Amino acid sequence: MSHLLIIELPGGNDTDILEAALRRGHTFSFLTQDLSVYQKYPKVKQWVDHAVEIIESASFSYEDIEALVLNTNQRNKIDGLLCLLDIRLIEASKLAKRLHVRYLNVESAVLLRDKFSVRERLRRSGIEQPDFALATTNQEVIEQIETLGLPLLIKPSDGYGSQNILTLETQEDLVLAKEVLGSLLPISADYGLGVRSNDRLLLERYMRGTLIGCDVLTLDGKHKLLGINEKLMFSPPSFAIRGGCFVPNRGEWAEFESYLFSILDAVGFDCGATHIELIVTASGPRLVEINPRLVGAKIPRLISYALNRSIHEALIDLHLGVWPLDDLNLQEMRPSATRWLISPTNGVLQQVELPNWEHAGIKCVEMLKNTGDQVAYPYENAQRLGYVMTSAESRVEAEELAERFITDSRVVVT
Repeated sequence: MSHLLIIELPGGNDTDILEAALRRGHTFSFLTQDLSVYQKYPKVKQWVDHAVEIIESASFSYEDIEALVLNTNQRNKIDGLLCLLDIRLIEASKLAKRLHVRYLNVESAVLLRDKFSVRERLRRSGIEQPDFALATTNQEVIEQIETLGLPLLIKPSDGYGSQNILTLETQEDLVLAKEVLGSLLPISADYGLGVRSNDRLLLERYMRGTLIGCDVLTLDGKHKLLGINEKLMFSPPSFAIRGGCFVPNRGEWAEFESYLFSILDAVGFDCGATHIELIVTASGPRLVEINPRLVGAKIPRLISYALNRSIHEALIDLHLGVWPLDDLNLQEMRPSATRWLISPTNGVLQQVELPNWEHAGIKCVEMLKNTGDQVAYPYENAQRLGYVMTSAESRVEAEELAERFITDSRVVVT
């Protein structure tokens, strides 16, 4: 049994990592900037309350949290550290180094919190990727658009979760966005927990093709591709994901592995989980971005259903120095699909009627919005209402089952 330090929870309500730790017989201490974020949800609070110690730091300055964590470590030695939030990646890596536990190295953590810096590193490593540029003023935004040309995508260099993204595909888009482009900065986007954007904008060529998410585990620089999730998007201008299908790796993706692992080696990624998004273009796979943590939006559950293993338990093992998932049974793996339920319009959620099916392929149904909540058509992932996850012998069966479930659901908004 090990004692873990777990830093914050994805979305403020995803307790899967806590549940996995307790299933494995471990104990944990919980580090947060604001405990009230979790206390307001009874189902979340009941899991957080299992913590041996709750460490709260309102400032979340590194000096403060290091002192608090070292005090906890003196009382109860910390054997492993886990953090599933981008905005706490650097602090987590520094704490892990101080505690002498396995985690992503500090240099790579700093690099991976800035998408433009990642692009620069990959360019120097000779890795194919789209044209790109950095803008830190509104004038630079205009100048870089003129230099790069269309189509373009503009996003915060330290952003995540498909937030604050703008696409310019045609001259008409450029004309319509002219007023917006003159006032993009400062964005000062609120990432939560007291963290705001740094107002560095990455401009890059908008790529056409199939969007896929590749989930990789790494220990001591050795990488393992778990599988590929082909993602479906809602119609533009939305950047929310409509769903996808995770297909486990059975050894058929050597080309993708070579490209993915060269990217990870180039940025020095040596420990942890990554969710790497690619566009499969006519010229081959091209990087969208590296997410230096376990994939979000409940997709870890989808991976677990596909592998017939808990990905959260595997991640804990990895951070304790045990190479996970070597005993995967190919016969037990199943393609697993997810589809998201959405509001067709802006308003107040009055009612959701879900199909009352008894079907072995329905693995998980969860609503993330409640009656009385303000809802909107999803331009970002956080605006979606809930999801269904399915598994089947084939990808087609899994996706058809998920689609039917969403089609047979009814959402009432006023």
